[in-house]
Amino acid sequence: MQLGWIGLGHMGVPMALRLRRAGHPLHVYNRTANKTEALVAEGATSLSSPRELAEQSDILFIMLADGNAVESVLRQDDGLLASDLKNKIVVNLSTISPEESTQFAHLVEQTGATYLESPVSGSVGVAEAGQLVMLVGGDEATLETCRPYLHILGKESIHFGGHGTGSSAKLAINLLLGIIGEGLAETFLLAEGAGLDKEKIIQMISLSGMNTPLFQGKQDMYRKEEFPPAFPLRLMAKDLGLITDAAKRYHLNLPLAEAARKQYKQANTSDQADLDMAAIYLSLKNQ
Repeated sequence: MQLGWIGLGHMGVPMALRLRRAGHPLHVYNRTANKTEALVAEGATSLSSPRELAEQSDILFIMLADGNAVESVLRQDDGLLASDLKNKIVVNLSTISPEESTQFAHLVEQTGATYLESPVSGSVGVAEAGQLVMLVGGDEATLETCRPYLHILGKESIHFGGHGTGSSAKLAINLLLGIIGEGLAETFLLAEGAGLDKEKIIQMISLSGMNTPLFQGKQDMYRKEEFPPAFPLRLMAKDLGLITDAAKRYHLNLPLAEAARKQYKQANTSDQADLDMAAIYLSLKNQ
């Protein structure tokens, strides 16, 4: 199988590298062309447009920041829909709304291709280790075709059902992520406000029932108050917007989701936007 990959941001590069290093032929496209260099150095082929990539690939992976970016690579003049997609598979790994994913599935499948959504749970370090959780929506047979590649990218693929369900699952898990991030930030601020030593706060959380792999992965960020982006705050803010929009459509009262959305949205307008989502700590500290 010839594989194609569109989108080489924070998550796209380590994920695409895992496929290439597993020995799979890989064609890559990124709007900013120099971001393909790490993949080309590993033997991937950089192409000049989504259309060209589609013409040379059997399975096409998309990992982009939002629905607008996905729609662009589909619909632009030299986009995927301008090529012959018949009998190909498009795997959308992007975090978008369930409605957007269902719409894109319809556009892709009108061409004779099949569409699978598989947004991921995990950030850069987890992607590098191949320990992502793949949240899948779409046809079971298409999933089975793609499973060997998803297995390279993640430790588990959970099939939730038809189009839109994987995206719904991603919003659900990212709601928990956003709330935990907000909770950790407020925990540190309360303890520090009481004059407690930060190192002992870290020790306390690490030894408690509230310890998590997420906290262990980010504790140095809180310790040093430096937040290199594993999952940028601006994307957390975007996802919380999708989450609260979904809650309104489902007529759900999710007060923690709304509170987290407000805080991350405010932080997203500051100089913390491109830092890790844990930098919500800095935003709250500076209010």
